[in-house]
Amino acid sequence: MERKTILLVEDNPDDEALMIRALKKNNIANDIIIAHDGVEALDFLFGRENFADGDGQDLVQLILLDLKLPKLDGLEVLRRIRADERTKFIPVVVLTTSSEQRDLVESYHFGANSYVQKPVDFNEFMDATRQLGTYWLVFNRVVPPATLRR
Repeated sequence: MERKTILLVEDNPDDEALMIRALKKNNIANDIIIAHDGVEALDFLFGRENFADGDGQDLVQLILLDLKLPKLDGLEVLRRIRADERTKFIPVVVLTTSSEQRDLVESYHFGANSYVQKPVDFNEFMDATRQLGTYWLVFNRVVPPATLRR
């Protein structure tokens, strides 16, 4: 069974550390790649700039995407992921502190697979992370990248 890689797109170092801790504590031992802004996430996925030696879309099985990002916001990142044949089927879970209805609606409009508001309570956050990991990395099946190239 292949190892499933997570792309975590998060600019807040505290939220990044908390997510990594929650994944590990819930025995989600997948490789995690961190992008600290929207541009870095797209550069990784499309093999640009510092990631020119490979195509990240072949590695990533799940994207955890914050909305409020520097350089390029999460909604624009999501729009570009869905617009590209190489990445349009990668599951994207919007994981954000935003409770704005507009963000929820636009996330689904641009093709988010799920929208999760980050719980403030640590135990709730741990439980939400466990459930996300179980569904998206254990039960969910993704389109293999090789089948998208013809």
